[in-house]
Amino acid sequence: KPTDNRCSNYRRKTPLRGGHITEKLYLRSIESGYHQHFNATVTEVEECRIVLDQTLFYPLGGGQNWDTGSLNGPNGMLKVSEVRGRDEVYHTVGEGHQLEVGDEVSGTIDWQRRHAHMRMHTAQHLVSGLVYEMFDGARTVGNQINTNRSRIDFNPIKFTDEMIEDLFHRANEITESDLPVTDCIMTREEINAIMPPDRTNMSLLPISVKQLRVVRIGDNLDLCPCAGTHVRALGEIGDLEFLGRKNKGKGTTRVSYTLDGCES
Repeated sequence: KPTDNRCSNYRRKTPLRGGHITEKLYLRSIESGYHQHFNATVTEVEECRIVLDQTLFYPLGGGQNWDTGSLNGPNGMLKVSEVRGRDEVYHTVGEGHQLEVGDEVSGTIDWQRRHAHMRMHTAQHLVSGLVYEMFDGARTVGNQINTNRSRIDFNPIKFTDEMIEDLFHRANEITESDLPVTDCIMTREEINAIMPPDRTNMSLLPISVKQLRVVRIGDNLDLCPCAGTHVRALGEIGDLEFLGRKNKGKGTTRVSYTLDGCES
């Protein structure tokens, strides 16, 4: 959910000229997700939000919450409280920031928050892949990645206690194997030749997108188009802990989990 702030009325101080696409530095590789510092130039200014030419901050999307952190510019340090956007990535820094188009800034992300999201998101891929394989192709139809508690919605399925126990036991067995997590660019046809389209939710992706960033666990234990941040190996996830399940109707069940070291 969006945070409360005083800039719900986003009046532009600098007119847009066709928009400014922000390069997402964390997408360069799995390893880029571990970077914590970057330099950038302000390309657009609003009342309390700014757009940069490039950023390490992950914006809200794909079920994953945004990064927080700080930007250091000509007038000192500013806290980044919210990050949103797809092509243009808007960093909420509050009113009175005094930044202007062309200013150079250095950014630092909150590593504890970022790393929790990386672990949680990779765990979601693992659990989603296992549910599909173990329980007759049940699909992931939604997810929400947070720092201390995450959830996945599956359909069609109704879990028993035994199914949940088997699922989390298997997931924790696999994390101990410390399989590598990698990414690459693949076409739809290449992905469909490895994984069934219903497992990767290919139908939910815009047909205009021909090449996709794919996250892979081990030798295709899971392979899924994803623009989120992830750990480099499963051992970094730690133990998964089941928190609860909830019937969402029409064959959909929500499963909540946390990870070792996270507060539930």
